[in-house]
Amino acid sequence: MNTRQIAAEYRMAQWVQAIQERVANGEKIKDFCTRKGISRNTYFYWQQRIRKTACEKLAEAQGAGKQSGLAIGSFAEIKVTEPPALPASIPSGQIHVEYNRVHITIDSIYPPERLAVLLRELTQPC
Repeated sequence: MNTRQIAAEYRMAQWVQAIQERVANGEKIKDFCTRKGISRNTYFYWQQRIRKTACEKLAEAQGAGKQSGLAIGSFAEIKVTEPPALPASIPSGQIHVEYNRVHITIDSIYPPERLAVLLRELTQPC
């Protein structure tokens, strides 16, 4: 491994950590960029690079799984539990879905087939 590759991996790790912290803190992208003194274009560039790298690594892992006869990432397990009390900001008659820190609130009259498509897209990594 050469120094350029090490430096690139270090920068990637720094951005992964920064974006994860921003998401965990619920900070808006605009506020994050202002606080860090970076442009939104820089933020989105690194977000795109991180996603691309993650998708490439997932594809590699799935390829390795197929070679060994395993199907990696074929299903996303969803556990159905007693729902917690909804925040007062979500009125009754709405559906609230949380998956991997993504929160979606829709009217209960939302077409089920469109909800199925939305959830399918939400569970796909790329």
